[in-house]
Amino acid sequence: MADSERARMAQGAWYTCLDAELEALRGAAADAVFEHNSLPPRQRGNLGPTLKALLGGAGERARIEAPFHCAYGFNIHLGDGVFLNAGCTILDTATVRIGKGTLLGPNVQIYCAEHHKEAVGRQAGLEIARPVEIGASAWIGGGAIILGGVTIGEGAIVGAGAVVTRDVPANTTVVGNPARPLGRG
Repeated sequence: MADSERARMAQGAWYTCLDAELEALRGAAADAVFEHNSLPPRQRGNLGPTLKALLGGAGERARIEAPFHCAYGFNIHLGDGVFLNAGCTILDTATVRIGKGTLLGPNVQIYCAEHHKEAVGRQAGLEIARPVEIGASAWIGGGAIILGGVTIGEGAIVGAGAVVTRDVPANTTVVGNPARPLGRG
C-alpha cells in the first residue's frame, strides 16, 4: 500500500486531496500558472518559464495560450507542436499525454479526478485519478470536456462542446453529450 496521498494518487488508488503535500504541489502549480497568465504575450512566448519547468514534458513549439489552469502541472506531457487555446483547464491528478500536432480549442477541459460517489467520501476529499491520452494530430473543439480514463486516438476530432466519457477511436469524429460518432443517432 502506498505510504502517502501523492503516491496513492499516482498509483490510481483512492486518496484524499485534503493533504498538506498535495496542497503545496497545487500551490506551486498555481504560482507557475499565475506567472504564465500574467506575462505579456511576447515576453511569455509559447510557455511561461516556470510553467515550462513544471510540466512533465513539453515538445518543441508546444504552446499554451493564456489564461490557462492546471492542478499540478507535472502530470502534463505535450508533444511537439501541441497548441492549447485560451481558457483551457487540465485537472491533472493523473497523467495527461497530448500527442504531437494536436490542437485544443478555447475552453477545453480535461478532468482526471473522479470524486467519491458517497457524500461522506466527498466531504473527506476522496478522489481517484484516471489518466487521459490524446493521440497525435487530434483536434479537440472549443468547450469540449474530456473525462478521466479516456483515450482519444490519433487524428480523431472531438466536436465543440462534446462531453467525452468513453474512448474515441483513431480518425473518428465525435459530437454531443455524451460524445458519440458523427452520423449515428
